Amino acid sequence: MSFSAVHGIASGQLPDMNLLLEPFGEGQLLCVRPSSQDPDWGGPGAVLNIGMNDAVYVDFCDALGQDAAAQLYLRFVQSYAIHVARLDPDLFEDIGADGQEGLSAALKAYEDEAEESFPQEPAVQLAAVLRSMARAWEGTTARLLRQAKGAPADAGLGLVVQQMVFGIGSGESGSGVIQLVNSSSGEPQITGRYLSQSQGRDALAKDAEALFLEADARGPSLEELAPTAFSELQDYTALMRVKLREEMQAEFAIENGKVHLLDGVRIARSARAAVRIAVDLAKDQIISREEALMRVEPRALNELLHRQVDPTAQRDRIATGVAASPGAATGRIVFSSSEAQASAARGEACVLVRRETAPEDIRGMHAAVAVLTERGGMTSHAAVIGRGMGLPCVVGALSLTFNLPKRTVTSEDGRVFREGDIITIDGTSGDVLAGEPAMLEAAQDDAFQELMDWSDAVRDIGVRANADTPTDAATARNFGAEGIGLCRTEHMFFEADRLTPMREMIFADKPKDRRAALDRLLPMQRDDFTELFRIMQGKPVCIRLLDPPLHEFLPHDKAGCRELAEALDLPLSDVTRRVEALSEYNPMLGMRGVRLGVTVPEIYDMQARAIFEATIAASRDGEAVVPEIMIPLVSAKREVELVKSRVDAVATAVRAETGQDFEYRLGVMVETPRAALRAEEIAPHVSFLSFGTNDLTQMTYGLSRDDAGRFMSAYVQLGVYPEDPFHTLDTDGVGELLQMGAERGRKASSELVLSICGEHGGNPESIAFCRNAGFNYVSCSSFRVPVARLAAAQLAIKDKIG
Repeated sequence: MSFSAVHGIASGQLPDMNLLLEPFGEGQLLCVRPSSQDPDWGGPGAVLNIGMNDAVYVDFCDALGQDAAAQLYLRFVQSYAIHVARLDPDLFEDIGADGQEGLSAALKAYEDEAEESFPQEPAVQLAAVLRSMARAWEGTTARLLRQAKGAPADAGLGLVVQQMVFGIGSGESGSGVIQLVNSSSGEPQITGRYLSQSQGRDALAKDAEALFLEADARGPSLEELAPTAFSELQDYTALMRVKLREEMQAEFAIENGKVHLLDGVRIARSARAAVRIAVDLAKDQIISREEALMRVEPRALNELLHRQVDPTAQRDRIATGVAASPGAATGRIVFSSSEAQASAARGEACVLVRRETAPEDIRGMHAAVAVLTERGGMTSHAAVIGRGMGLPCVVGALSLTFNLPKRTVTSEDGRVFREGDIITIDGTSGDVLAGEPAMLEAAQDDAFQELMDWSDAVRDIGVRANADTPTDAATARNFGAEGIGLCRTEHMFFEADRLTPMREMIFADKPKDRRAALDRLLPMQRDDFTELFRIMQGKPVCIRLLDPPLHEFLPHDKAGCRELAEALDLPLSDVTRRVEALSEYNPMLGMRGVRLGVTVPEIYDMQARAIFEATIAASRDGEAVVPEIMIPLVSAKREVELVKSRVDAVATAVRAETGQDFEYRLGVMVETPRAALRAEEIAPHVSFLSFGTNDLTQMTYGLSRDDAGRFMSAYVQLGVYPEDPFHTLDTDGVGELLQMGAERGRKASSELVLSICGEHGGNPESIAFCRNAGFNYVSCSSFRVPVARLAAAQLAIKDKIG
């Protein structure tokens, strides 16, 4: 029965039952099997032995024996009562007898509860089964479950009415399931079970004394019991794979030694198996490479790139927050970066727990196996850095009560977790779990690499990575990034040996004193950039000049101020006054980005020199390096002119001092609405515009990306926003600014390179927008690069096939 026919049945339009029964003849038992549009979307179970009644039971007693006949009738009565008449399953729990006695008890229980005799007419039984299955599919609960799995509202259900094969008889009879690959790995492996004298999926019941299919040292097998039937099953299932162009699980019955295929469904599979299956089908020329690419959900690749909590593991959920960075990890709770570093030094895995993280927590995040914060959203500091490092992270866990002075976290049910207690962070689901559940390891095998190679062959937009450290760069290169689209230099200044000279520079009042402090940082920055260039081996590296406000490099408490006063040999009062003077009411909109470069130009001078000297050093060893220098937070053409003139002057000086020539590109990070609107006058001065969609979204909406998590879920539920704009690019509002900036920039400079480097860069929907807008590449966290590569390939394929 078609989708439309089943929809009609749900609304009361039943077909002619006698006409439907006519092809099967008198006395035949039937089965109704569901055939949903996608097996992953669920649906009702099959109903067996329809047509069984008192008269047929008597006939079957003669043909099969009383026990077998009673077993068939009892199964139908129970299935009909529970799934069709909707009676309580507990109704049959006290029936311990088998055979005729058990059947009589079941029929009596049905009659008492339903207040009517068990229906005897096959047409009545079949009509009730069809109506029940159709209505179950279109019921509210089923629709909500499908919606959660991404099914469309009008997803269809087909129904198949077929003659029963009993799996019960005098010769070798039974039922089971078979598939030719492992559902977890996708590797070739015959799996399934077989149970003699059974029906349907009885062989999969936990207490069933089922046989293995293939000869197995652990117990008896179908291959040994009935080798011919086993061989036929293999052949049939292999044929299904070719004809249906998919790895299938076959449900079968054996009746007196003869094999009958009853049903076939697409096998359940992990993300790893989905990749292997798609690639193997393409390599066997059953499907094309393009179809193989389309069969893998890009976001599912996260399961291959990160450890995950085993889906079968028990979850002791403490809280749920924002799933900010995928993967899962278990460790002991620590409440500070220094404790995280100490824990790592002892070889103990730890979870860094903070109200929210700040740049000075970078070292602690590197030492931890996961991060949990009370505040924040998808583009908070912890979320962005966590994704870049591949570090599982849950932010915005507002249901937890954080007491940092007492070093405790309290769950809503009153449980208190102290420093040293073991918890698990599941950054894929957003769950915070007590204890240490079983894990599945990350898996990037040859099939994954092959799928990525096929993606690169068809995609038509570049994919780079946001990477700040040599470790990040190596990860990006291993994941196939075509370069670095954003290197945030501020993270390089938080190491212990760099923080003091950085603070000396901040406290200096005169340019020459600032330069003296920066001269100490110059070789460190140069070494950082040299290593990045060498790791990327000639691929483009886009370095963002210093962006955060200077107060972020200063201590925030009395103890820190005392340590700084001692390090700088200054009175504590001077240090306190300087820290207070640099504090801002709204630092994210204050003295940061290009404003630093204009008012404290020595910082950008040092960074430019470090970049150029690293360019020369790295180019000696391999391919010529052409660095890209990006000016952050621009809002006016004059800012670009001022910074460009100084960068060009530094380049000229380095060329003169070294006698070495080199090329470089200068660009702007478009993070303010004004920069997008004035792109036409900015473009002639630069080689590229890279849209920083994190800050651009923040400024367009007037929303704090760190605090929006407190109310964002309510806004989405109430329909104020269709999605969290920090998670999914707002193509209407922020997208219009991107389009304006792109069109106006290209109008002034047709060769202008366009990209986005915000967190939206790894989002498939955002990539589609960027392709349509004519962008050259997207840049995203290293661990999202494979997701972006596959998503870009799928978009190109969709365009090709129309």
